[in-house]
Amino acid sequence: MALLVTAFAGATRAAEPLTPEDTVRRYLGAVKDGRFEVAYDLVSKAMRRDKEREVWVKEQRGLMAFADVKIFDFQVQPAKIEGDTARVPNILSSQDRFANQLGLTEYELYTLVKEDGAWKVDSQLIVEPPDIPKWFPDARKREPGGTVPSTH
Repeated sequence: MALLVTAFAGATRAAEPLTPEDTVRRYLGAVKDGRFEVAYDLVSKAMRRDKEREVWVKEQRGLMAFADVKIFDFQVQPAKIEGDTARVPNILSSQDRFANQLGLTEYELYTLVKEDGAWKVDSQLIVEPPDIPKWFPDARKREPGGTVPSTH
């Protein structure tokens, strides 16, 4: 009986919709681990560009391998939600062959939209240094001397 109750409670939790922050965490975790078939379900139709799962997954694998992307860590910050749009700041530690060869900390902003009742990653951009305090109010506390961290 206890096993049945535990199984039911787990199934109920699994059915609960993800928060914007949880969506970004799962998306980044999937990308970090090369599980693009999982990431596919977490991105918007627009971000998938209406591509079928197999095509999108193959394309993402190829792009990540070509750019030699390595995600070391990510720190998802609290979302700002306005209606069916959410903006989720994230501090990313990664390295790649082209844009971030030195492995500098990146301050990212993910935009999510609601599709069929679920939050989906719709876009990602790098936050420019003048805008870092707006999205990452504790950033000055993280760097020695109180300086805003640099991005590439």
